[in-house]
Amino acid sequence: MSLAFPLIGFFLGFAFGVGCALAVMYSIYMGGYRAAVADSLLPEPPERLEKARAAALKKRSASVAKN
Repeated sequence: MSLAFPLIGFFLGFAFGVGCALAVMYSIYMGGYRAAVADSLLPEPPERLEKARAAALKKRSASVAKN
């Protein structure tokens, strides 16, 4: 019985807590992914998307030139 309480505390404090944190991070990631997909399908892409694409292409071309 003395071992049961620490195990319950471990589960509620660590395992359950980490699981909830991962679920929150996943939902934030998926929300951002959905917004990015929706923005990419617009007839006129937002300025922020154009800037992000330019930065990604610049970073990619720099890494390709390096290799």
